[in-house]
Amino acid sequence: MKRYFHSELDDVRNKLILMGEKANEVAQMAIEGFLQSDIETAENALEIDDSIDALEVEIGHDAVRYVTLRGPVSSDLRLIFVAMKASHDFERAADEAHGIAKKTRRIINRDGRIVETAAIAEMSELVFAMQKDAISCFVDEDLELAKEIIQRDKKVDKLNQQNFKAMAAEDANAELSAETRFQTVLISRALERIADHAKNLAEEVIFLLTGEQ
Repeated sequence: MKRYFHSELDDVRNKLILMGEKANEVAQMAIEGFLQSDIETAENALEIDDSIDALEVEIGHDAVRYVTLRGPVSSDLRLIFVAMKASHDFERAADEAHGIAKKTRRIINRDGRIVETAAIAEMSELVFAMQKDAISCFVDEDLELAKEIIQRDKKVDKLNQQNFKAMAAEDANAELSAETRFQTVLISRALERIADHAKNLAEEVIFLLTGEQ
């Protein structure tokens, strides 16, 4: 019977991993659309939505059922708690990515292309690595990697501030409309929030492994 319990927990774990991978895929597609001025790629990112929402619902249902029927021990309860929190973080990260895709579409429809003067490319590389490593530290139960991810978030915050200052200083640049600068600032902010969700997962992994928040 205990093996069956672990099988149920593995199902929750696997769904969470899949959800994280899909959220990362959406973010990468959205940013690729921005960096390449590719409206089709941005719009494709918007189509990956229902499966992420469905996984969050499934994880929630599985977690409630497991707690109700199995009376799990404390370590299993921590996993259930982390799964429910992390699934919400992944759903919110995907929502931020959808916002990036919509803003990219708005810029392209207005200006025909995107002039990437902010450090979005550098920032997105850091964010995607944080997302990927956050999933890895959960899968591998890697405490040190989780702690490292939390520290990396500070660099993303600094780049977001730099992007805001760069766009504010572009008033004299006729190549960028005020609307485009504004949308670029919002895209940078969305990336920063995606990084926050990766940091949240790292913090949840620390709780899972140590019981400390």
